[in-house]
This record gives sequence, structure tokens and C-alpha cells, in this order.
Amino acid sequence: MLKKLLILIIAIAPITAFAQDKLAYINTQEIFAVMPEVPGIETQLSEKQNQISKNGQALVDEFNKKNEEFQAIAATSSEAVKADQQKQLEQINERYQLYIQNSQKELQDLQQQLLAPVNKKITDAIKTVADANGYTYVFDVATMYSQLVYINQATAKNITADVKAKLGVK
Repeated sequence: MLKKLLILIIAIAPITAFAQDKLAYINTQEIFAVMPEVPGIETQLSEKQNQISKNGQALVDEFNKKNEEFQAIAATSSEAVKADQQKQLEQINERYQLYIQNSQKELQDLQQQLLAPVNKKITDAIKTVADANGYTYVFDVATMYSQLVYINQATAKNITADVKAKLGVK
């Protein structure tokens, strides 16, 4: 009997400890959307995407031109010339595929590089507000995959406005 009671106490102890902690929640997407740095970041990423598309289109145009040349002389060319033309077309296609792959990685790296300071700024502001108000846990409700399934707004505080105020955004 004493053993069962001890197990019950051990099982309930973490639950009661958690219940005494202060909880808050935040919507980081709402904060991110109003950060003053975001329009500049979006512009830079859009410009980079346009540059990638322009350069990619140049490779497509080169491929199409070579293909038209190949089709025009295919009937009158020797097998060696046809093989050489086919190899050139394959090389252009490989360059295009490699260019697209490298460009996407470069664009992702640029996005991460530009967003890192903004994300750090938001994270630091959340920590400052949470520490100042004694919150033990702050849940982000912006993500669809959040582990949070219910918020009792009477006992948990939405600190999104407080973090926006800390960052100086509306």
C-alpha cells in the first residue's frame, strides 16, 4: 500500500509543479510580418530570384538555339557530327540542371543569412519579455504543428503585443 502511494506521489509531482508555472503564448508570424526589415529582405530575395530566372532563361535559349541548329543539319550531317551536336546539347542541359540546383541553394542560403538577424531579434525580445514577467513556458501558436492544442486565455497570457512593443513595431 505504501509503495502504491509513493508511486502516485512521484507520478503527480511533475504535474503539480508544471501547474504552478506561468504560461504564455505568442504568434511569431504576426510579429515577423510587421518587422521593418522584412520588406527589404523580400525585395532582395525577389531580385535574386529574378536574376536566377534571367540567367536560367539564357541557358534555355542557348539549348533551343543549338537544338534548332542540330535539327537543321541532322539530315545532311555525318554520324560523328550528329554525335558531337548531341553531346553539346547534353552538356548544356547538364549545365542548366547544375545551375538551377546551385541557384536554389544560393537563394536558400541568402534567405537564411538575411532572416537570421530578424529571427534573433524576435527571439531575444521574447526571452526578455518572458523573463521580465516570470513566464516559465512560452508557446508559439503560429505553427500548424505546435504541440499546444488548447489555450485557456484566463490563465495563459498572449505576449505578442508585449514583444511587438519591445521591438518597437505595431
